[in-house]
This record gives sequence, structure tokens and C-alpha cells, in this order.
Amino acid sequence: MRTGLAGRTAAVAALALLLCAPAHLPAHALEGTPPGSPGGTAAEAAGAAGAALVARRAAARGGGLDFGRCPDVEGLSGPVRCATLRVPLDYARPDGPQISLTVSRTAATGTRGAARQGALIHNPGGPGASGMHFPLVADLPGWESIAAAYDLVGYAPRGVGRSAPLSCQDPATRAAGPTQVPAEPSPAYKRQRLAAARAYARGCSRRAGAALPYYTTLANARDLDVLRAALGERKLSFMGASYGTYLGAVYATLYPGRVRRMVLDSAVDPDPRRIWYRNNLDQSAGFERRWYDFRAWAARHHGTYGLGATPAAVQASYERVRDAVARTPAGGVVGTGELRAAYLQAAYYDDVWPERAAALAAHLRGDPAPLTAQAGPAADPAAAAEAENATAVYTAVLCNDAPWPADWETWDRDHTELARRAPFETWANAFLNLPCASWPVRERQRPVAVGNGPQGLPATLVVAAERDGATPYPGALELQRRLGAGASLVTEAGAGSHGVVGGRNDCVDRHVERYLLTGAIPGWRVTCAPHPEPAPVSLDDRAAGARRALLPPVV
Repeated sequence: MRTGLAGRTAAVAALALLLCAPAHLPAHALEGTPPGSPGGTAAEAAGAAGAALVARRAAARGGGLDFGRCPDVEGLSGPVRCATLRVPLDYARPDGPQISLTVSRTAATGTRGAARQGALIHNPGGPGASGMHFPLVADLPGWESIAAAYDLVGYAPRGVGRSAPLSCQDPATRAAGPTQVPAEPSPAYKRQRLAAARAYARGCSRRAGAALPYYTTLANARDLDVLRAALGERKLSFMGASYGTYLGAVYATLYPGRVRRMVLDSAVDPDPRRIWYRNNLDQSAGFERRWYDFRAWAARHHGTYGLGATPAAVQASYERVRDAVARTPAGGVVGTGELRAAYLQAAYYDDVWPERAAALAAHLRGDPAPLTAQAGPAADPAAAAEAENATAVYTAVLCNDAPWPADWETWDRDHTELARRAPFETWANAFLNLPCASWPVRERQRPVAVGNGPQGLPATLVVAAERDGATPYPGALELQRRLGAGASLVTEAGAGSHGVVGGRNDCVDRHVERYLLTGAIPGWRVTCAPHPEPAPVSLDDRAAGARRALLPPVV
């Protein structure tokens, strides 16, 4: 899934969080013992043993991370300090080749006499997103109590940013725009995208070499445990969003006795039969619902935007703009591909609805400037490199994590059928994930059978928006079921923005803060009213007012 897919530039956020999973494979081929557990393969057992050894060594050093001034490239300042954590590339060879992960931290402030509760580690999703900016939330309204009690710790997972960065192509070779993609792909266009996906997979293999198989959720979970130990924490306190919820769930399954507090926001469906191909099909259907929500909102504000008084009329306005940029790209750089990517953000976050509606309206009135500003590709080479890196990590983790259909006929059949009822994102999602059909790693991981297990888990907190498109709500129900009786589910009813925690809904945030500070969960299932929809912004009113202080975007 793309997510969110979590703190990224606009270009990287457009990548988003694409869920996926193996279709047409029998359940018994997927639902099995967790990697590294008794009954797993010898390689999995060796990896588990190696991970345990590395974590013990890190714990023995007790606070062995050497935090100091953050490198300028991180863009972090003030009280944020940075360090690097050495972990094995392959946990089955704990003394083999090592990689370095970047880590950031602010110390608990202890204001109002708050007792320190340890480190709170954050993963914002993706996979492919960096959490290095997470400690900056200490200065945001509403985070005072959590920042008083916890060291806030962010990190860049393996492959991301400066953490053994993964690349599949030269960022300079990525299309600068405009890109033109058909609303309904022809057989010839599908063949073109299939060839491009195969070339991309070969590029990943060529540039990553022997390291390529080791970018997985299982390796990420083991890295997380080593980070916990290196921070001197006996148990893990963790906040994961989007893909980060799957990472957290895998960690809890592998290390149930090491979970202290765990907040899982905007949950991926962890059913091994859905990791990852089927989850991506579910996501495309979810995006269609949220695309409808945006159009319904714009229709309710027809008086402001003039896009139409019904969702169908707003769709027609969007299609007129799409046809126009197919003929003449907006600003010379925004074609139909850039247009779709920009409006996918409306299916992620309702915060962008006013500016996206205003850009459509302005273009229809002959002014392409707002659309160019919102949808145009980033000119900054650093942003292009970040986007390429995020795409590479996203692709490698999802492709390595599970089997995928290898035959194009399966992809074509499933997506053709889905596109009849969910045309907005289905084919773009398919083509993004298509390198997994020809992925050059012989042995894929078996998805971890996320579940409670005999040891059980302490109380955990799952948070979900009922109409989330990126991680559809049934995934939260499945995650809660698998985590067991100690898992509480907080639902933001009637809302769909991806990433609920951290400034969007006061009711949700009160439950999260109480849980992190006291360990108390609100109940098996509780509901919060939706956060207010955004107010329309007149085309003549460029001052939309100050936005609330939110966490970096979840991906």
C-alpha cells in the first residue's frame, strides 16, 4: 500500500500507501508459523537467533547510542539529537555485513513534575517514509503531556534516507512531467507498463545487488527490537501509522513479552492472505469511496466553487480538466498523471479538499496556476531523490514480504473487474505494484501470522477512521481480532482522513494520551464523532486561516 504513505515531501506523499496481497493462492500456503518460530525454516530460525543475539548485545551496552548534533541534511535543530544504530544486513549472519540506521530523539521534558516513562518510538508508514522528524511534535499543541513523560524517538528504517539508502533508478531519469496516462488503459498501454515494471525490478536488483532480499517487514521488526534495546528500554512503547501498524503487529507477534504500550493508527489488514496483493485491491476500492466523499463535499459547496451541485457533476468538471491537461499540460508540467496523483491526496486527507476544489475551479475559468502549483513535480533534486528512494523501499518491502501473482493474466483480470466499479485509482495502483510480478528475489517471505498467541499481549490501542480509503476499516477490525482481548479499538465514525492521531480529533487524542500516560484503554470498542469537515475557501479568499498542528502526513 502506499502511504503513506508519514513525514514526507509532497512528492513523496503522492506515493502514498498501497496495500497488496497474493490473490488466487490457497490459505494454507500463507497462514503458517511466524518466521523464526518453531516449525519455521532453518533460515528463519537462524535469523531469529541472530536477532536475539544482536538485541542482547545492544542491551548489554545500555544506552549505547551516541546522540549528538544532527547532521544539517536532516533539517533538525534545537533540542533534537541524532545517532546511528548498527544492525546486521542479514540477521542470520549477525556478525556479517552491517548497515547503519539514523535515529533522532528529544528527551522527556518532565514539565509539571511528570515522571519519565521511557522512549516512545514512532514509525509513520510507507513503507519508505522516514520518522526522523517525529521528535519535533514535542513543540506542537496537544503533545505537552506526552512529551513531558516520554523521550520522543524517530528513525529512518533500513533503506530510507541515510539508513543504507535503497535506490532502483537514477532520480534524474524519472519523468519530470508532464506524464499522460489514459483514463482506461488499452492493451498496448498495459504492455508498455508491464515492460516498464520489469525494467524497474531489474534496476532494483542491479543497484541493490545482494542486499535486495533483506528489505522486509521481518527485518524492520528485528531492527525495531534492537533499537529498543539500544535505547536501554526493557519493553517497547510504540506508535505506528498505516504500514507502521503492520510493523507493530508483526513486532507484537514475534516479541509479545516486550510490548509495553502500542498505538496502531489507520490499520493495515494483517491477514496473511491479504498481504499484500489483495490489500491493494481493497485499497483501490477504498479510494473510490473517498473520491466520492470529496466530490460530495465539493457539490455541497457548489456556490463557492461552481463545480456542480451533485457528485456526478463534480466528476464531470474533473474530467473536463483532465481532458484539458491531456491536450495542453497545465504550466507545461501537469498532465493527466500529475493530475491524478494530486487528486489522490484528496482521497487521503480532507485537509486538502478546499485547495484541490479551488484549483479545479480556477482551471475551468482559464487560470492553470493553482493546479500547476499543487500538482507540478518538485524541481528540487533532493525532493526527487527522496521520492525515488521512498518508491524503491516501498517496492522492495512489499515485493519481498509475500508471494505475488507472477502471471499478467491474473493482474489484468482482477484489476479490469475492479476498475468497473472503482476506476479512480485501480490501474495506477496496479502499475505501481507490478514490479512484484517479476521481482528478482527467489525466496519471498511468508507473511507472519499476526496473532495473540499463547503468551498474550498487554493492552494495545487501535485507532481507525470509518471511511479511510488507504487502509479500509475492515482491516482495523481484523487487526483487533488478531491482537486479542487486550486490544481496544477507537473509531472515528463517518470520517476518512488517513492518520487520525495527533491533532485532527480531540476525542481520539484524549484516548491516546490517557493510554500512553496510564496504560488504561477506553473499552473494547468506542466511537468518536468525526472531526469537522473543512470549510470551503473562496477563490477570492486566499487566507484559509491557520491549520491545526498535525503530525507529519501518514503514508
